[in-house]
Parts: sequence; C-alpha cells; structure tokens
Amino acid sequence: MRICLVLEGSYPYVHGGVSTWMQHYLEDMPEHEFVLWVIGAHAKDRGHFVYDFPKNVVEVHEVFLDEALKQRPHGKLRHHFSFAEEEALEQLMECAHPNWELLFQLFQDKKVAPLALLQSDLFLKLLTQLCTKKYPYSAFADSFHTMRSMLLPLFYLLSQEVPVADAYHAIATGYGGLLATLGSWRYQKPLLLTEHGIYTREREEELIRAQWVAPTFKKQWIQLFYMLSDAIYQRAFRVTSLFENAKKIQAEIGCPIEKCRVIENGIDYDKMHAIPEKKAGEIVEIGAVVRLAPIKDIKTMIYAFAELLTLRDNVRLHIMGGTDDEQYGSECHALVEALQITDKVLFTGRVNVVKYMEKIDFTLLTSISEGQPLSVLESLAAKRPCVTTDVGCCRELLEGKKGDNLGVAGYCVPPMYREGLAKAMHKMCQSDSLRMKMGTIGSKRVSLFYRQEQMMAKYRNLYEEVEEKYGRDRI
Repeated sequence: MRICLVLEGSYPYVHGGVSTWMQHYLEDMPEHEFVLWVIGAHAKDRGHFVYDFPKNVVEVHEVFLDEALKQRPHGKLRHHFSFAEEEALEQLMECAHPNWELLFQLFQDKKVAPLALLQSDLFLKLLTQLCTKKYPYSAFADSFHTMRSMLLPLFYLLSQEVPVADAYHAIATGYGGLLATLGSWRYQKPLLLTEHGIYTREREEELIRAQWVAPTFKKQWIQLFYMLSDAIYQRAFRVTSLFENAKKIQAEIGCPIEKCRVIENGIDYDKMHAIPEKKAGEIVEIGAVVRLAPIKDIKTMIYAFAELLTLRDNVRLHIMGGTDDEQYGSECHALVEALQITDKVLFTGRVNVVKYMEKIDFTLLTSISEGQPLSVLESLAAKRPCVTTDVGCCRELLEGKKGDNLGVAGYCVPPMYREGLAKAMHKMCQSDSLRMKMGTIGSKRVSLFYRQEQMMAKYRNLYEEVEEKYGRDRI
C-alpha cells in the first residue's frame, strides 16, 4: 500500500520524540511505500533533513507556511460564489462547522486564488458581518489583520497540489490534519489519524499564554484549532491515541468514540535494557533527555534543581538535547548563570543517549504537556527511575494502569511545581536501593506493555483493517 504520511513542524527537520518515533516507524514497515507530505514554518529549511530516509520513502513533498506570505495577487476575483459557498466561507470565518467539501472544491477545482479572495468584496462583507456580531467594540483594522492571518495559511494549504496515495495518515490534527483531510477528499481514499498528544489542547494552552494574540481574539484562534480537529475527526476511518485518557479527550472534543483506538508507544527495549546499572558514587547524576523548548519548561527544571541544591550538594544535572527555540535556549543558559549553578548544570547538546545513560542515576521531565514520552519509556527500560510532571501518560507509566500491580517506578508531581519537583528529586537521591527497586519495576513494565514490536503489530493491523474495509483493488 502507498501511504501518504502528513506531518507538521517536526520530522524530518528536527530531532525529538515524535521525529524519532517516525523514523523507526518508517524503518520497521518496509512492506509499505510512504509518501511524506510535510509542513514546515520556514522555506529556508527546504531539503535540510536531519534524518536519512529508508528506501520505502518514495516521495517527499514540502509545504512552508511562510511562503503563504510571499504570494502575489493574481488579479481580481472572477469566481461567482453560490449561496452555499458563501455560507461555507462564513462558517469558516466563524470557526464553526463549514462545509469542507465545498471549500476543497473552491481551491482545488475552481482554483480560487487565496489573495484574491482575501482582497475581495465578499471577504469584506463577511468580515463586516462577523465584526458586527462578535467584535462590535474592536477596531475593524485589528479584526481584518487577525482574520487575514488566520485564513491565509488555510487558503494556502487548501490550494496545494495533493500527492497521490492509497491512504492518508496524519500524525496530528491542526494544519497537517487539514492537508490529510484534503488528500482523502481529493482522491476519495481512506483517512487515518494518529495523535501523540492532543494537538488542539496544546495549541489552546499556548494561545492562552501567548503575547502576540490580543485578548479579544484569543477565543477565535482557539476555536480555529478545534474546527480543524473536528474536520479530520469526522472524516477519518480510524483515530488513534497513546492511552485511554487521551482517547476520552478525543471523544469529548467531538471524535465519534467508535472510531477511536489506543495504540501505545513502543521502544527498542532490548537496546535500552542492555545498558549496565549505574554504580553508586559520591555524586548523584540526574539526566533530562529533552529539547530546549518552552513546552518542556526547562526553566522550572532549573529552578527546581536549584532548590534541590539547598537540600543537598552532591548532585549534578545533565540536560541532554538540542535547542528548538534559540531565544528560549539562551534564556535557560542565562538563568543557570544568574543562579550561579553553572558547575552543577551541564547542557550537553544532543548525545548518544544509550551511551550517556550509563552515567545517569535517574531522569527528570518537567514538561507542561506530553503524550506518552519516549524518553521516560527509555529511561525505565534502562532501569533508571523517573521524576516527572503529571502530564499526558506520565503517571500511568510510573505507577501502572488499572490491573498493573508491579509497583511504582518514580514520582509524579503537578506541572510548574518547583518545590514538589525538588522534594521528589531529594527523595530519589536518598537511597541507591530505592532507585534500583524502582528501576527494576519500570523496566518490567516497559517489557510487558511498551515494546516497539508490539506497537508496530498494532499499526500493521490498522492498515490491514483499512484494506479489508475499502478493498485492496480500490486502494
């Protein structure tokens, strides 16, 4: 089967948990051909891949959102919109429930130019109606620029040429989910969605904190991403998540529950389990396999570690990962210097985690949002217990899901809770035997439930289900 995988903002441009997962996924499924349809932020990244593709990746199609801003007008809008088409555009601008098939036809079949539409009398009419209804006390210019910045990327994506495939498989909702939905419509092929985290909720958290969005328009931006998730939820044949609670959230957001399946992450257990146990030493070495990015909340990690240093001196923190956000990375380095703990915090950059883990006693994760982090699974497989924030599936990984009586493999505390993180690390530092016991429990849990071969078997079954449903001759 020829499968179009649709990705946004990660693979193959940057290293990280989802990117690592994607590379292993492609390598472990040689029986299928894959077309990659990837969305990036900046055209300067075109062709700059940090991974070598396996042979079953037969095409790569790149789309960059900043190129939407470089479009030039193609003259006056010539299309005469029907009442139904106007209503679809109105619903789109409301971030409600537009008729996506009509919108797809406008940009694919009728070749409506994005900029021409945004400069048209129709757009101004619909925007005036929206402002009168929702933003009567906001400056029209602010509403105009907000709606233009929301709609231009969508119109640009809907205008893209669609790669030919037998099935379309998105690895998130959002813009990537919209492209996958477009592909499914264009060639009338089955659509699948795999969510590592709940993308819509993650965007909502970011927008609530964002400084670049005026408070008046934050709700509109948030509704945009809920609208995009609804588009793929309604069309998809199957929607997978990493754990039961994520599946429940998908249903709460609007995904029909009968479509939902749980497929847990899996790792190369044997590789990580073969790492020798760390011998007790004078210094307790704490590792954090993490990218320098705001959502990973490295600043809270640094502050919590600084508090730990008030409780004990024989500790060292190794932050092992690249930098996603250069400004944020600089701020993290500056914070370590300001706290005068440069001798205790090592920014290693990207490392060979298997080799580096030999010197680590336990690991730390302080993310604001997660799905089912591979770094925690790999740490546990290596018999290194963890201290994590209570996000995504972390508590389940450390304490087990219902029916798992293996025991506790670490400590889980609320996000952004410095004192709680410091106390949890302090407890972990106090006993070599406790760390060994927790590490053994964690390793056993990963061995039973989170092996890569188990995960890949479930995805193979998913593709087989697609072929059975739609027929091999029709795919």
